[in-house]
Amino acid sequence: MFHQKEKPKCLDLKLLALIPLLSLVVACGQAPDSARTQYTLAVIPKGTTHEFWKSVHAGAIKASREFSQSGTEVQINWSGPLREDDKEQQIQVVESFISRGVDGIVLAPLDEKALVRPVEEAVLAEIPSVIIDSGLASESIVSFVATDNRKGGELAARHLAGLLDGKGKAILVRYQEGSASTHNREEGFLAAMASDFPDIEIISSDQYAGATRDTGKRTAENLLNRYGDDVDGIFCPNESSTAGMLLALQDFGKVGKIRFVGFDCNETFIEAMSRSELHGVVVQDPLKMGYLGVKTILAHLKGEPVESRIDTGVLVITPENLDDPKIQQLIRPPLDTYLN
Repeated sequence: MFHQKEKPKCLDLKLLALIPLLSLVVACGQAPDSARTQYTLAVIPKGTTHEFWKSVHAGAIKASREFSQSGTEVQINWSGPLREDDKEQQIQVVESFISRGVDGIVLAPLDEKALVRPVEEAVLAEIPSVIIDSGLASESIVSFVATDNRKGGELAARHLAGLLDGKGKAILVRYQEGSASTHNREEGFLAAMASDFPDIEIISSDQYAGATRDTGKRTAENLLNRYGDDVDGIFCPNESSTAGMLLALQDFGKVGKIRFVGFDCNETFIEAMSRSELHGVVVQDPLKMGYLGVKTILAHLKGEPVESRIDTGVLVITPENLDDPKIQQLIRPPLDTYLN
């Protein structure tokens, strides 16, 4: 009994003796992070062709330059798949940056499940990740910096319903399976239509446009062949599906006749709105998304607290508000300032 009582006391004394040493180790481990002046980051988009991702890139560069001005050198390594349906290539890009030992990753995952494994492998390699644009089914991330995509879908539903005076038949064109951001937009659209606009019938909501303008156009053509004489309104949840539908409507001679709301913005969409061929787009702030993605991962690396969810905003642009100076600043960000 004596030994059984004394043994815990010895352990307690040993642990007490170790506490100052452990505190010193923790302190020494934190100090270099807060004092560091050089970081290398990987910023990995879903694709590299759409205007949206160019704005994200510009935002990342903007953040890095601001840090450089304050004495912290930040190198941005920008790399991603060419197409927004190439999950394997995006996984390879993440794995490549892990092997290169970057300090942190800012990632827009193509698939909420497929990118979990490489992100968690990065954590095991002590490389933290901030997720932007589209969610990831993992708890092993620092923060999620993105649009409230469900709200974006709800805004699209309300705008389209207003154009239709609350009645008629509408089509939702989906993007692609596994994309959390567009899925949330689609579900937000359907939920708002069902709850607030019962006199609008959704006659198709199960067709996928795919990752490119061309695949989107083929899906749009199939839908117009089937429903073109009946449909009153259409919603597309991203840039490529919107572009594909716009081309199909032009080819079918129905452009401007069917009320059409898209998502994201480029010069083609702006011109289409000025001609009343496109009746509105829900827009994000991709430059802000890239900017805050980099700011957030660096704050974490420096030991500063960060929010687990950061909303970058969403609104509807219409032909009526297109010339507003604030809208123009949002849809025509100064990309050349940062990318050249």
